[in-house]
Amino acid sequence: MKPVSFFYAPHTFLSGCIAALLLLPSAQAELLIGAARTNITPPLPVALSGQFQTRIAETVESPVMAAAVVLEKRDAEGNTIDQAVMVSCDLVIIPDDVLHRVRKNLLKRSLDGLDPRKVFLSATHTHTAPVMMEGNYKIPEQGVTTPSEFVDFLVNKVADLVEQAWIARKPGRVAWGLGQAVVAQNRRITYLDGTAKMYGATQTANFKGIEGYEDHGVEVLFFQTDTANQPAAIAVNVACPAQEAGSRSAVNADYWHQVRQSLRKKFGDQVVILAWIGAAGDQATRHLFRKAAEQRMLKARGLTRLEEISRRIVAAVDEAWLVAKDDFHEDPPMIHHVVDLSLPKRLVTENELTEAKAVIEKIRTESKKNLHKKMARWAWNQGTIDRFEQQETDPSLPVEIHILRIGDVAICTNRFELYTEYGIRMKARSKALQTFVIQLAGQGSYLATEAAEARGGYSAIVNSCQVGSEGGKVLVDETVKEINAMWD
Repeated sequence: MKPVSFFYAPHTFLSGCIAALLLLPSAQAELLIGAARTNITPPLPVALSGQFQTRIAETVESPVMAAAVVLEKRDAEGNTIDQAVMVSCDLVIIPDDVLHRVRKNLLKRSLDGLDPRKVFLSATHTHTAPVMMEGNYKIPEQGVTTPSEFVDFLVNKVADLVEQAWIARKPGRVAWGLGQAVVAQNRRITYLDGTAKMYGATQTANFKGIEGYEDHGVEVLFFQTDTANQPAAIAVNVACPAQEAGSRSAVNADYWHQVRQSLRKKFGDQVVILAWIGAAGDQATRHLFRKAAEQRMLKARGLTRLEEISRRIVAAVDEAWLVAKDDFHEDPPMIHHVVDLSLPKRLVTENELTEAKAVIEKIRTESKKNLHKKMARWAWNQGTIDRFEQQETDPSLPVEIHILRIGDVAICTNRFELYTEYGIRMKARSKALQTFVIQLAGQGSYLATEAAEARGGYSAIVNSCQVGSEGGKVLVDETVKEINAMWD
C-alpha cells in the first residue's frame, strides 16, 4: 500500500474555513419593541385644565388618549443592554406625583426585567383635558369627576398600558426621518416701547415684531415589529403645543386626534402614535397677523383649522417615510441615561412679591359672585409668594431628564414649557443626525429666554417661571453634554 500524501494550499484552506463560518447561524444583538394605546377620558362631567377660569366639560369632542412604546436592546446572549418606556398623554402637564405613582404601580406588577426608572411620561399640553391638581379651580363637590379621582383612574390606565406594551414586545427595527410643517407661530408680540405680550395686538403703531424663532421641523421615528412594510408605531415630534381648541368647554385632544385618524388611514388602524411636543413654550397654532387670508384658504379647502394642522403634519410624516422606509435598522446602538439635575430657581424680587400680594388682595375684596373664575389666578400668585418665602433655604429645583440614543437619533426630555430657542441650541450643538426634544415630561412651568424676561409679559414673568434663563443655560449645556458623550 502506498503512503497517503496530504497537500493543501494555505490560501485555499483559509478561504474555505471563512466560507463555512459564514454559512453557520450567528447570534446577534436585537431590538425588542412593544406598543399600545388607551383611552384616558374619564367619566363626565369633568373640570378642564389650561385656562384661569373653571370649565366643566359635559361632552367629548375627541377622546384624550395615551400611547406607549417600549424598547429593549439585548446582546447576542439575550442579556438586556438597555431599555426605554416612552408614554405620551393628551394632558396639560405630567404632575410629579403621577409619574411616581405609575412607577410604583409598575413595581407591584413584577414585570420581568422592567426598570421603572426608565419610564417617562410627556404631555401634549392640550388645554381641554381634565384637571389633575387639587386647589387650582373651584370645582363642584358633587356630580363631577374630581382631580383626585381622575389621577387614580389615570395612573391605573397608564400602568395597564405600559404592561400591555411590555408584554407585547418582540424583535423589531427602527427608522428615522425629517419633514417640515408650518404649525407653530411664535405668540410673543414685541413693541417699540420695549415690552412684549403673549397674543398681543399687531395692528398698532407700537408693534415692533414677533419675538422669537419658530421650528418647523417635524422629527419622526418609525417602529416595525414584523415583516410587513407598515410601522407598528410612529413617534411624531412637533414643536408646537396642542392648543387650537384650548378655549372650549368639551374634552378634546386637539390636533393630535385628527393626526392619529389620518395616519391610521395611511398605515392601518393598528398603528400607535406617540405625540411629542418639542420646545415650544413661546409657540401656538394661533395666527396673529394675516388672519383673513388664512381663513380664506381654509374656507376654500373646506377644512377646519384642526384638519388643516393635521394635513400639514401628516404631509411631513409622509416626507420622512419616503426616506425612512428603505433604511430600517434591526441592531441600532441604544443608550438610555436618566439624569438628575439641580437648576437654579428664578428668584422672586420684593417688587414681584408686592405685586402678587396685591392681586390676591384684589380678588379677595372683589364680589364673590364669580370667584370660581379667579381661583386659578389666586393660586398662581400664591405660588409666587410661597416661592419668595422658601427661596433662601430652597434655591434650586431638582429635575429629571432622559437622554436616549437610538441609532443616529438622540431624544432628550425636560419638564418645562421650554422656549423654542433652547431647543434650537440643543439641536444645533448635538452630534446626533436628528435630535428629538420633548418638553413637558413633567410638571411644567415656562422657561423663558433672557430677552423675554427683559420684556416681561405672561410666560416670561416670575409667576410663570420657576427657573430662569440662567437655569435654561444649565439645562442646555447638561443635555448637550449627555447627548454628545453617547457619540464620543
